[in-house]
Amino acid sequence: MRLLIVEDERKIAVYVKRGLEEQGYAVDTAFTGREALDWVETVAYDIIVLDLLLPELDGISVCRELRMRGLRAPILMLTARDSIDDRVAGLDAGADDYLVKPFALRELLARLRALTRRAADVSRSAIIQMADLSLDTLTHRVRRAGRLIELTAKEYAVLECLMREPERVLSRTVIAEHVWNYDTFNQSNIVDVYIRNLRRKIDDGWEIKLIHTIRGAGYRLSAEDQTC
Repeated sequence: MRLLIVEDERKIAVYVKRGLEEQGYAVDTAFTGREALDWVETVAYDIIVLDLLLPELDGISVCRELRMRGLRAPILMLTARDSIDDRVAGLDAGADDYLVKPFALRELLARLRALTRRAADVSRSAIIQMADLSLDTLTHRVRRAGRLIELTAKEYAVLECLMREPERVLSRTVIAEHVWNYDTFNQSNIVDVYIRNLRRKIDDGWEIKLIHTIRGAGYRLSAEDQTC
């Protein structure tokens, strides 16, 4: 899942970015309102964490502009002013939730999880299934034939990307942009490294292999027997 943190206090931005990346999120940062608009023009984000007080263009204006452009991703507004007027202004501009600074990282994570669940199609199960492999998007538990498989946060994120679009060939770039931030995904072999780790944990020892390499194109998750 890819997030944009819009926060002009760089210490806060770095702290939040590091904490979210440790939980498996791909995070980019913007430090002004106009920089945030530029990022959203070029990158598809799943959630935006937006500070209220920003240079060049304040958070309310940025939020309103993003909604006018048709952005549907959840927006979590950060504010140092816990007044009803500020909260109402943010929600009226199109924010989905707000969080008052200072805040604990675990509270931010809980808000993000809630926004993710709220944004998901209510008819879609939290469990994604491919053959005997299952992934629970709420608990982040992965099982094959009922056996729990321990994955790191990034391994989970790569697998979720594949499982959300079974049978489709996903290029290395598509996978990387979903899992890593802009500064990281240009490392040429990072996707291959994580695919190898996933194969060792998910496919080794099983007759049916689920993760397949499509030469010159990328990777596909499929229960069909094919050349890897």
